[in-house]
Amino acid sequence: MMKRALVTGGTKGIGLAIAGMLLQEGYFVTTTYAGDEEAANESRTVLSRISNDFETLRIDQSCKDDMHRLIRHLHEQQRIDCIICNAGVTLRKGITEFADEEWERVMQVNVNAPVFLIRDLYDIIPCGSRIVFIGSEMAIHPHGTSLAYGVTKSAVHALATNLVKFFEGTGTTINAVAPGFVETEWQKSKPEEIRNNIYRKTAVKRFATVDEIADAVKFCIGNAFVNGSVIEVSGGYCFK
Repeated sequence: MMKRALVTGGTKGIGLAIAGMLLQEGYFVTTTYAGDEEAANESRTVLSRISNDFETLRIDQSCKDDMHRLIRHLHEQQRIDCIICNAGVTLRKGITEFADEEWERVMQVNVNAPVFLIRDLYDIIPCGSRIVFIGSEMAIHPHGTSLAYGVTKSAVHALATNLVKFFEGTGTTINAVAPGFVETEWQKSKPEEIRNNIYRKTAVKRFATVDEIADAVKFCIGNAFVNGSVIEVSGGYCFK
């Protein structure tokens, strides 16, 4: 029986690279996206070059009805062997600048939705499955303009270390991959001055590729003894 994987936020950037890797590993892959139809269509083209064993669903993690629809759909498949919690949003505002609703949306997308997802899929996660959260180096080295993002990604790291207790004895592993700065569409728009400042703080003097992050996820999937870990893929960020 073909194994099944879910990659939230899987239509561009890191998520798309992970979805492609899982197709190459022989999974049937379900990817989700919040609303960027152009990126979703482009991802279908990219993934179809690897395999046709995938589906792409429009699911906004800030919408509970959407998440309930996703859960019902996955229950119809009767099993989910690999869950990659990648979807996330940010909020570049300081402590005195954001409204309650803005903070709550980031918390809902980055933390609440993945927790509820795993809770509601628990009964169809077979023994020996893999769960990987995409965390962030910003949960380890806090950033002054992204309080909500840093705090929620810290919670994501804590989830990876705490959820192992609930899957103890099943062979299912839960880990987090914490990328540093990655060459995604959003990062490419950064001014050259800011990029150069990041390079100076990074031992390898560049941003990661999305495939390098996908490789770290592949390691978590392939190694059954890596469990409850937060794996930094930062290029030696802030090494000085």
